[in-house]
Amino acid sequence: MALAGMFQAATLVQQVARTGNAAGAAMEASLETLFKFDSKKVADIYGSPADISTGLRTLKKQLSGVTEKQDMEITRYVLGLIHLEKKLRKNTGMLNKLAEGLNNIQDKMDYFSLTHENIIAGLAGLYQDSISTLLPRILVDGEQSYLNQTSNANKIRALLLAGIRSAVLWHQCGGGRIQFLFRRKAYLSSADELLKKL
Repeated sequence: MALAGMFQAATLVQQVARTGNAAGAAMEASLETLFKFDSKKVADIYGSPADISTGLRTLKKQLSGVTEKQDMEITRYVLGLIHLEKKLRKNTGMLNKLAEGLNNIQDKMDYFSLTHENIIAGLAGLYQDSISTLLPRILVDGEQSYLNQTSNANKIRALLLAGIRSAVLWHQCGGGRIQFLFRRKAYLSSADELLKKL
């Protein structure tokens, strides 16, 4: 589920960058994971398989081995998230800054919905002040007319932050670059099982 969470965030980033839009329900589900601090199980963070169905379907295409179905841009984003999570893990100060920032943004959700532009802007600002300072940065490709719009840039940064959250969870479950390369069949099988529950 955590790996699918990364693929979902990457897919939504691509959608916003190319079209200026992203599937609302999928985006909300991804952003919600940022505010589930005390969940005991990964499944509690992601809710039902329907909430990460976009990520599960993308994961299947990307790991299928069928070249025509694969999108190297999405794979690049996911590998970038895994790499940045590794750097973040070693930076206690930044982790504390992120936790404090997310708590402050959560307080504002008494007044604004999760997908309100103020909340998205807050998440984007938090990403810019923290993850965005780590190198190498994730470079997002897309239509310049969409990327130049502040609201879209904010959505992309907020979604990348959600992707980092999934990368953290994936690492906590034993995931890493090696597993990403060599456990494809196991991930595909798990994705199939979850998609059957839709």
